[in-house]
Amino acid sequence: MNMRQAIDLIGAKPPRTHSKPSGSSVYGAAWKSLLVGLCAWAAITGESLAAPPAAANTDQLILDAREAFRTRDRNRLAAIRTTAQAGKNPLLQWVEYWDLNTRITELRQAEVDEFYKRWKGTYVEDRFRNDWLLELGRRQDWETFAADFPRFRMNDDREVTCYSMLVRQQRGESVHDAALDAWLAQPDGDNGCLTMASSFFDAKYFTEADIWLKARYAMHAGKPKAARQAVALLGEAEAKSMSELLDKPTRFLTRKVVVLNRTQSELVTLALLRAANNDTTFAASELTDRWEHKLPKDLSAWAWAGVGRQAGVGLQPEAHAYFQRAESLITTRNKAGAIVKDINLPDETLAWKVRAALRAPKGPRWDQVQEAIAAMSSTQQMDSAWVYWKARSLQGLSEGRTDVQASAMQTQALEILQSIAGQLNFYGKLASEDLGRPVPIPPKPLPPTAEERANTVRNPGLDRALSLIGMGLRSEGEREWNFTLRGMNDRQLLAAAQWACDMEVWKTCINTSERTKAEIDLNQRFPMPFRKEVTAQALETGIDPAYVYGLIRQESRFIMDARSHVGASGLMQLMPSTARWMAKKIGMSYSAEMIADRNVNLKLGSSYLKLVMDDLGGSQAMAAAAYNAGPSRPRRWREGPTLEVAAWAESIPFNETRDYVKKVLSNATYYAALLGNERPSLKSRLGKLIGPRDPRSPNPNADLP
Repeated sequence: MNMRQAIDLIGAKPPRTHSKPSGSSVYGAAWKSLLVGLCAWAAITGESLAAPPAAANTDQLILDAREAFRTRDRNRLAAIRTTAQAGKNPLLQWVEYWDLNTRITELRQAEVDEFYKRWKGTYVEDRFRNDWLLELGRRQDWETFAADFPRFRMNDDREVTCYSMLVRQQRGESVHDAALDAWLAQPDGDNGCLTMASSFFDAKYFTEADIWLKARYAMHAGKPKAARQAVALLGEAEAKSMSELLDKPTRFLTRKVVVLNRTQSELVTLALLRAANNDTTFAASELTDRWEHKLPKDLSAWAWAGVGRQAGVGLQPEAHAYFQRAESLITTRNKAGAIVKDINLPDETLAWKVRAALRAPKGPRWDQVQEAIAAMSSTQQMDSAWVYWKARSLQGLSEGRTDVQASAMQTQALEILQSIAGQLNFYGKLASEDLGRPVPIPPKPLPPTAEERANTVRNPGLDRALSLIGMGLRSEGEREWNFTLRGMNDRQLLAAAQWACDMEVWKTCINTSERTKAEIDLNQRFPMPFRKEVTAQALETGIDPAYVYGLIRQESRFIMDARSHVGASGLMQLMPSTARWMAKKIGMSYSAEMIADRNVNLKLGSSYLKLVMDDLGGSQAMAAAAYNAGPSRPRRWREGPTLEVAAWAESIPFNETRDYVKKVLSNATYYAALLGNERPSLKSRLGKLIGPRDPRSPNPNADLP
């Protein structure tokens, strides 16, 4: 292998990293080390090296093509495609993909097949197949769809899945349950699942009960558009009533109704669910005073569960009682005396039943925790959160008892905890510590060999991905990278992750390393770029460096120019207003462009994190929540019963913030180990309890933004 070949393996030149240190060369020390590795590999194999040629910069052409695609400038894109073809651009396939996509409504299968043939086995082939299958579904060209669908390797588009169910049913397959599950899982209405549902209902394959079930699922999830689309399938009268109840649920519920048939009962239930989104107290009083005994028991239970879910999201103390009301309506016994549940609530509603039970005013209602988890789908029950809380519910129900059944429950709880104790996530760590074990620290695997590294840089999909990321097309690059990783074993994944780490593409490095099953490299999963600066700033501010690293990893994945959809910037994802406020607070001269400076971002972010932590009594969990959702929210979320911190974190109303808090604290635990803490502990970071603020305690930072 000569140097030209080595350079070619890496893509003619190293991608420009989006996280290179300020003032460093474009290529940096990581690139030099990679070249050293390639030279070492050449020495091992006895191949010669020669000087690298000058590399042509093709970035701008690709960026122009992407912009032409964004603006749907077909003429410009066609001209760029011609230039890219003539110059044999290494990213030509992307230019052709964008060009083809702008003309997708006019395409015929022959041109599509030619594209498939030219780029066989690549990400863009499968990406365009996804787009083309959606177009075929819109055209209702089921014969062509059926021929192309089996070659769709990603097969991760639910709308395409709905179209495929329609095709399978037309060919005589029994797909009712799978099709209904796919439709129920769609968070919003889309053409594919709506077409499937409409066709199935017209053919009497879906029943009215299926349609109403979809509407209830959608209303529980706060998706009125999807509910409206579903009910519209039933006819004009139902669609009109649905519009009325969505617009003015209170008026719909307070009108005089003498007798309810099933359709009217379903509509009233949807109105109650709609009302609960705005006012749970009103919906609960309507159910108590009027509707519970007029509605069929199953629909009353759906309504009460919906009220309970909304009350749970609002952290209202009545939430667990509302869920219990629903439970009492749906629990019956069959002839054999076994308990039977008459309805299957959505998993997310049942998750809120668990959270409401954990926050019950007089202490956790472990019976409701157990009931809710037992009612979840089998897939959901395997989630580490519900495995953990199932074990805790068994321990809670056995507490204070000495009978044989209690002993069996305690034994079962320990077995359940053991089943997740080796996992590296938040609940895996908690389970380990509950069992008296240290947080698991996997042994460091052998580093990728020279051959494994060389095979990695020979991979054209990974090379294209890094080139795209390097020129700022991060989304396209990440998707191509992830597609290329399919089927790789642990050693191949470790080598790919290391290449991304060496190129300082930290997000890709972390996400790739997290795919390994047996060989786990914590240094890849929890890298520490800018270690000197992060540690120095954290210590100067008076905050744990491991905690700061845990937060940065979750905030930006160490992407220097990261910018969120709400405008947060830099390593610590500071909002411009927060950065200005914090700079003024500490007496620092500041201008808007300084937010992107690494050291300024670290200083302001760490200082802000310390302030919110002090404001919240030193709680790392509440401080992380405040950093993500704003200080005023965790101040409200701490009101109510005093909770163990894990229960408080699990009951955070915002999905993003709940996940964020758990991951920041879990990250920090491993960073503590990597920074030299011999026995890191998640529980020590959580602390013992979270409850209302002592009104006598001072609050000097009440003006925190």
